[in-house]
Amino acid sequence: MEKKPEKHSEQYSKITKQDRKNIARAISYMTHIAVTMAVCVLIGVLLGLFLDSRLGTDPWLVIVFSLLGCMAAFKSMIDIAKKF
Repeated sequence: MEKKPEKHSEQYSKITKQDRKNIARAISYMTHIAVTMAVCVLIGVLLGLFLDSRLGTDPWLVIVFSLLGCMAAFKSMIDIAKKF
């Protein structure tokens, strides 16, 4: 006799609408954190590159503004996580 495959396991069939909303909310917070961190670092790097090209201080301002962008990213990550 062949065994029929189960369509849904019992564990997954008990997911409620509220659970789905909570999962969607958690995914949106994670996405928000990731995008915010990437933008903070990107702005720091671009600003450092721009100022280095204007002032002729190659690599120093890129390094400084990259580190500032990383610090801003971590601060914003903490701020977003506090809201959650």
